[in-house]
Amino acid sequence: MSKRPDFLKAARARRQATAGFVLQARKRHAAEQDPDLIRIGYTCSKKVGNAVARNRAKRRLREIARLVLPTQGQPGWDYVLIGRAAITATRDFKVLQSDLKEALRRVHGAVK
Repeated sequence: MSKRPDFLKAARARRQATAGFVLQARKRHAAEQDPDLIRIGYTCSKKVGNAVARNRAKRRLREIARLVLPTQGQPGWDYVLIGRAAITATRDFKVLQSDLKEALRRVHGAVK
């Protein structure tokens, strides 16, 4: 995802906070873009740190999404991962992955 309106729609949808980041998730309507596509967005505010810290946090979020979302994510959903100050860039990588799996389980568990 790269358009601000998409991020704003996700911000009004489901959210699940973890120790390492915040996950926002939204099921797209059938009239929107490709219903079989999983879309992902990343954001880190200046609270996360300087540009180096923000970029490192976003790189880590991209990697956990690359590893977890193809199997745990659901088609037709938008996901936004929001980095947390001083945690996303330093938290153990395996723990970040398990945080994402748990957040997805909780978000999709609420859909049923």
